[in-house]
Amino acid sequence: MKVTIYHNPRCSKSRQTLELLGSQGIRPEIIEYLKTPPDRSTLKNILKLLNMKPRDLIRKQESIYREAVLDDDSLHDDQLLDAMLEHPVLIERPIVLANGKARIGRPPESVLEIL
Repeated sequence: MKVTIYHNPRCSKSRQTLELLGSQGIRPEIIEYLKTPPDRSTLKNILKLLNMKPRDLIRKQESIYREAVLDDDSLHDDQLLDAMLEHPVLIERPIVLANGKARIGRPPESVLEIL
């Protein structure tokens, strides 16, 4: 089974999720998405697997969220995707992909549902 984690090593939930996967004997492909951000197609696919809209996957506590006024309800999905692609720190983390499904590791145990 191929498992991929979109990981930020500075994030405690991301580290905990990676550790949990390891405790299950899983060695995922690790994508440090701040260094290697997903492209538009990949991000759209992740959103589809999560059954989420872009606004649902945005980290609203990031300063760039406020600076870019991304809380404006008139912004449409493509504009929010553009912001996430330009500033990958806005993408919620960690995201685990496995078995054609995806989960956000908040809490980390939620990723066990797709393994």
